[in-house]
Amino acid sequence: MTQNFQSDSRIFSWDQIDRFEFEQEGNQTQIISGNNMHLLRAVFEPGAVYPMHSHPHEQFSVLLSGRILLTVGEEVREIGAGDGWYAGCHVPHGGKILGDEPAVFIDVYSPAMQWILDYLKTGKRLPPSAGHATR
Repeated sequence: MTQNFQSDSRIFSWDQIDRFEFEQEGNQTQIISGNNMHLLRAVFEPGAVYPMHSHPHEQFSVLLSGRILLTVGEEVREIGAGDGWYAGCHVPHGGKILGDEPAVFIDVYSPAMQWILDYLKTGKRLPPSAGHATR
């Protein structure tokens, strides 16, 4: 399920949220939506590319595990677990996953926008990972 906190339970486990897979097999995204923001969890496999992109809303992100050679606007830096980034409206950002462990990060997007939900429909929908080992 794609969690929506406008009507569903307020407490969640990522293991209960549908996963979406895009472009490179194994790279996955999950989303939870509120009235005014989206919360995403992304998992990118070692060596994968976090494609350069921009969008019409603000994004704060924090890397939970792994390493990324990250570009945000004109700034390029290698980051690790606990580091974060801010991409303002229309600021290009992306990077390359470094090392031999997946990069797992959380994104917060504001305001909530329908195009994000529409974009998820273009990916391969996978069931929640409950009962399976997760990263």
